[in-house]
Amino acid sequence: MEIRCPHCGFSKDIDEQVIPADVHRVNCPSCGQSFPFVKPNAEVQPPPENAAPVKTPEQVLVTCTACNLRQKAADRCRNCGLTLVAHALPDGAKVQEYAGFWLRVVASLLDSVVVFILQLVCGGILIASGGLLGGLDSADGTVAMVTWLFTTVLGLAYYVIFTGSCGQTLGKMALRIKVIRKDGGDLGYGGATLRETIGKFVSGIILGIGYLMVAFDERKQGLHDKIAGSYVVKL
Repeated sequence: MEIRCPHCGFSKDIDEQVIPADVHRVNCPSCGQSFPFVKPNAEVQPPPENAAPVKTPEQVLVTCTACNLRQKAADRCRNCGLTLVAHALPDGAKVQEYAGFWLRVVASLLDSVVVFILQLVCGGILIASGGLLGGLDSADGTVAMVTWLFTTVLGLAYYVIFTGSCGQTLGKMALRIKVIRKDGGDLGYGGATLRETIGKFVSGIILGIGYLMVAFDERKQGLHDKIAGSYVVKL
């Protein structure tokens, strides 16, 4: 038999034989709301006098996980267009909070220290072993150029790998903040590469205004976040 949630419209086919006869309410796995349920051919009991009235879908309020807009239940968010059935918080649930400017600054400073140490150690090893790399001549700056390229790629790889794999660099882990997509999912390596390379290059080349946007944007997005379609939230 098909059981359909009156709040969000989610439905699922369940074998009638496995449903206990004494079940009178069920919880929707999609929106988390409960609603009355009567098994076919079961004796219907009148509801208690003090039972709370069941809300219709038009009365149920949910919060979009992307833009935090509190609104009536519908197929899509009327602000950002996200599918609410899969990405909505029931009314009263904790709303995802965006990470502010100074919190992200501290996380970036911690990451800068980590990257500097990595570059210093790996760069020193590369310079020390320059003679093993085909006899590179340090006098003409070749070793210095190779070392600079290596440490630059190492720094980019740090941000892309950590952000793409779990949405958190070591600095963000320490501050308990995370980079996510607008639907609440992980950014992934493609999105992380776009955000950490092209996105941050554009944010920095315009006198750092792309980074300062975090302080004034309603959803705390920098220009690199808008380019990659990402948000930074508190955990």
